[in-house]
Amino acid sequence: MHIQKISDEVAERLKIEQSQPQSETSTSIPAATSIEESQDGSASAPLTTAMFPELSPGRAMTGKKTVDEVVAELKKSPFFMTELEENDETEALKALAYEGTPLENASEFKEQGNECFKAKRWADAKEFYTKGVLILAAEERKRKQAAENPASRVSSKEMSKEKGEETSDEKENKETSEEEIQKERATLESLYVNRAACHLELKNYRSCWLDASAALRLNPNNIKAYYRGARAFLAVGRIAEADDACARGLTLDPSNNPLKAVARDIVKKAEETGVQARREAERVAKQKRREMLIKAALKAREIRTRTTAQPPEMEDAGIKLVPDPDDPASHLAFPTVLLYPVHLESDFIKAFNETDSLADHLGYVFPLPWDREGVYTLAGVECYMETVTGGMIKLGKKVPLLKALAGGKVEVVDEVVRIFVLPKAQAATWIEDFKRKRAAEKGS
Repeated sequence: MHIQKISDEVAERLKIEQSQPQSETSTSIPAATSIEESQDGSASAPLTTAMFPELSPGRAMTGKKTVDEVVAELKKSPFFMTELEENDETEALKALAYEGTPLENASEFKEQGNECFKAKRWADAKEFYTKGVLILAAEERKRKQAAENPASRVSSKEMSKEKGEETSDEKENKETSEEEIQKERATLESLYVNRAACHLELKNYRSCWLDASAALRLNPNNIKAYYRGARAFLAVGRIAEADDACARGLTLDPSNNPLKAVARDIVKKAEETGVQARREAERVAKQKRREMLIKAALKAREIRTRTTAQPPEMEDAGIKLVPDPDDPASHLAFPTVLLYPVHLESDFIKAFNETDSLADHLGYVFPLPWDREGVYTLAGVECYMETVTGGMIKLGKKVPLLKALAGGKVEVVDEVVRIFVLPKAQAATWIEDFKRKRAAEKGS
């Protein structure tokens, strides 16, 4: 039967029992008022409620609880758990299935992990070490909780003394001596360090240095923990942390060869990182200088620019100085979109030099592959740019782009120049419609 179904049936049964009146429960089996005869003719004593056994201890404990409280208690039991969480408590509970003390079980898992590690089965070794860690970590947690709540321990002792029972502390002292505790902690430390080695091989670097740190909390003098933590930090480029871990380890053992090797790798990595940092700084400085040169060039030419909240993605396209981006005397080049609004088409020119004219580019753009009527020719089109005020300015096809951009009548939006290309026969009508729409937008 499914565990959830068992829990539901138990809960329903308890609910029915608790809903019955007390009088009904007590008179469910009436007491006999006269002597009854058995089948063999002998007399039998009257049946009274006193002759029936009392409720079991478990049922007596739940007698005064609500159904929800009982179900909650049941679900704490592994048998009735409907949602097992893979946490320390559950894993430690599973370990009870093994015979022996926590130390014996953890040591067994450690040995199995070591065998897998020797065979380079890192993932399997990690799992065995984890089982051992969970067992001994649970023991550590119990001792910590007992130390942090002395009041509950005193109360427990007093109750046990009144009943003449052996206290839990006395039992624990018998079960786990101080020597045993130290052995448990030493084994837990070893399990953490060994699991850190598995994580290092599996490139789980964060888990590696966390296990190394856990081992160092148990023993600040663990050289292997410093070594593996340093290796993990170095692998992800956290040089400062790697250097600190390595230095602490070498302070304890200056002649340790693995730590010396890590120290050499840290120095090498630091030098490489320093070179990369210098190159990156130079690149950023050069980029900023180029941006300043472009701004100065735009200002000197009185070209207006504006950036919107969502500029288009243009990869490496943008306003640039050509042919030398570091020479203030170079010309400006603009990404340019040729718009054909009548036919809802467009062309993109990555670098339209300020000295170029429309004819220079339309000469190779025309004829257009989709122009079936053949209306887009150098002589058959007119070109316009939108002004800052929402109007239109006509561009001469042989006039340099700089002449259209200079003076502040038009603006370059998001570093892109927009030019409308219209067939002559439809230009006037389209421009009137465009102006009317712009006026309506401003009015609204």
